Amino acid sequence: MRLAELLAICRREMAGVRDPAPGEAEILVSAVTGIPRSRLFLSMGDDVRDAMGRLLPLIARRVAGEPLQYVLGAWEFFGREFLLSPDTLIPRPETEGLAERAVAALRRSPMARPLALEVGTGSGAIAVTLAAEVPAACVVATDLSPAALRKARENAARHGVSARVLPICCDLLSALKCGVRFAVVVSNPPYVTEGEWPLLPPEVRDHEPPVALLAGRDGLSVLRPLVAGAARHLSPGGELWCEIGASQGEAASSLPCGSLRPLGVFRDLAGRDRYVGWKNPEQEC
Repeated sequence: MRLAELLAICRREMAGVRDPAPGEAEILVSAVTGIPRSRLFLSMGDDVRDAMGRLLPLIARRVAGEPLQYVLGAWEFFGREFLLSPDTLIPRPETEGLAERAVAALRRSPMARPLALEVGTGSGAIAVTLAAEVPAACVVATDLSPAALRKARENAARHGVSARVLPICCDLLSALKCGVRFAVVVSNPPYVTEGEWPLLPPEVRDHEPPVALLAGRDGLSVLRPLVAGAARHLSPGGELWCEIGASQGEAASSLPCGSLRPLGVFRDLAGRDRYVGWKNPEQEC
């Protein structure tokens, strides 16, 4: 079988997928053949006779509604591929903006070896990105899910930063009681409201971990204590950065934050409120 035939079969079988993203057939064929997507159309005559057996089970999972990222078992974030499982959220492009702000804050730190804390690390995408982008940094990565932390450890090893990423299984309040001062605290906390939950696409609602998505009536049940408790755990000049829902900018920026100074609400590339930041005073009172 030639690659062109395999791709045609994949496109035909994928017709049953609800709302597929552009290029999903090419992504799956690339995954099972090992041929980069950029070279697929230059390789249409290649013999791929052994790929069909690997492709069909993946198509069946996708047609059944499983997200493409879980079917593949990995997805790209900030230019690196991260292993995933149903115990971890799928990293999304808008969260790269959160990682960018946390990286910039780490680079602003006057510490020779700045420390960062990620609350709710999931696959470790943000924690590993911080360690990879700021080679002097060490990152504590916390999560309630032991299964998610296993993926975070795998991803830290995959990208060569295991020595500087410490995964810890604990809840939010325990993460803020470690007695260490951080240059950066970063989190993509749950922020889906109870009212929004039934409106989510079935791929999200039926497959991604609800504990990493749902946050009470107003979507701020996790963010609220995080903001309230962060000041005691940030070094002087340290920064807290969090992702929020598109309708939560005003409410999030108005949360009680102790001695922290609000940095404002910032928009993602689609023009929606998405990131909110606070800064600890340079000199403690």
